[in-house]
Amino acid sequence: MTNKKEIAIYIIIIFIALFISQHLNVVISGSMEPVFSRGDIVAVEKDNLFGLGIQEFNPSDIQVGDIVVYDAHWVNESVIHRVINITKINGTTYYMIKGDHNSIPDPYYVKADQITDKVITINDNPVVIPYIGNLNLWLKGL
Repeated sequence: MTNKKEIAIYIIIIFIALFISQHLNVVISGSMEPVFSRGDIVAVEKDNLFGLGIQEFNPSDIQVGDIVVYDAHWVNESVIHRVINITKINGTTYYMIKGDHNSIPDPYYVKADQITDKVITINDNPVVIPYIGNLNLWLKGL
């Protein structure tokens, strides 16, 4: 019979793994090179942690220069790009977003409710784990 201490340790390990996995995002393209590359993993803050409404950042507080993850209407995957301009149209705030390696901005403005994550930075440098995400991309066939 498994003792209660072992069960508690397993539960703690599972919780830590779930918490960490919620804060990591695999980069699927080279659009942000040289800041990070396809297959890198970036650390992120969540707008809605575990779907429980726990807000680690407020999308309305996003600034020009922040790197965000957002639900794009023009592709099936989330996009990780940098905010290059913020504008208000008829009282609604819109973000112009662009990959650092791309020559033009993303095709559509982004509203705050589309932004799901903000890349964590230390001294203006994103927290990146290089190459580890390539296994994930390979398993997904991307």
